[in-house]
Amino acid sequence: MDRDRRAATQNILTIRNLRKTYGEKAAVAGISFEVRRGEIVGLLGSNGAGKTTTISMILGVLEPDAGSIQLEGAEMIPRNAPAVRRTNFAAVYAPLTGNLTVLQNLRVFGLLYGVEKLTERIEEVVREMGLERFRRVKCGVLSSGEQTRVALAKAMLNRPHLLLLDEPTASLDPVAAHEIRDQIRKFASADHGGVLWTSHNMLEVQEVCDRVLFLSQGKILLEGDPKALPRAHGKQTLEELFIAVSREAPEVEPE
Repeated sequence: MDRDRRAATQNILTIRNLRKTYGEKAAVAGISFEVRRGEIVGLLGSNGAGKTTTISMILGVLEPDAGSIQLEGAEMIPRNAPAVRRTNFAAVYAPLTGNLTVLQNLRVFGLLYGVEKLTERIEEVVREMGLERFRRVKCGVLSSGEQTRVALAKAMLNRPHLLLLDEPTASLDPVAAHEIRDQIRKFASADHGGVLWTSHNMLEVQEVCDRVLFLSQGKILLEGDPKALPRAHGKQTLEELFIAVSREAPEVEPE
C-alpha cells in the first residue's frame, strides 16, 4: 500500500491548507492537521481563535475560501452525502427541538441519517446516555445537563466515523461529565472512528485527548501530547500553556 493510501486508511479526517476569511480578517488561516482512527484530538484556543469556524467548515455549515477536507480519503468539498452521513456533532449552542420529546428528536435525526434498525439503535443510545426516564419528556423542559446528554445521544446515533464535539460537557456536573467522557473514550477505542473535541477545561482535555492543537488567530501554533507539551514549553500544566499561548500569540511562531 503506497503512503497516500495508507494515510487515507489511518486518517479519519485530513485537512489541508483550510482557509476562511471575513473581509481582511482570516478566521482560519491555512491550517492543516489530521484526526487518526481511534484518536481523540483536542482543538484548543481562546474565544475567536478559529475553533468553531473550523468545525463549521468540516460540517459544511460554512464554505471554505480555500483548502481540502477529506473524510477517510473522500473529499467533502463539494458536499459528499455519503461522507456527511459518517459524521455527527454536538455542542451546547445547538440544542435539539424543544417541543419534541427525546424519542421524537432521536427518531427525526435517525431518519435523516438513514440509521438502520432505528428503534433498536435509539434504545441503545438512550440506555448508554442514561436517558431512560426522559424518553417521553419534551427536550425544552429538560435541564441544560440533560439536554447535553440528549445532544450526545443524537451525535452517537448513526455510529459516526468522525465525531465533532464543541464543549460537550460544559453543562454537566462532574459525575455526569465523567460518564460522558467514558462513553466518548469507548467510542474512540472501538477503532472505527475519531473525535475532534474543543474544550476550555484543560484538566478534561489532558485526561481525554491523545493529542492537542493550539489555535490562535486562525493558525495552529503548537501540537502534541497534552501531558508532555506543557513541560516542553516550560510550563507546569496545560492550563498555564493555554494562558501563555493566548497572551503571547502574536509573538509565537507556528511549529
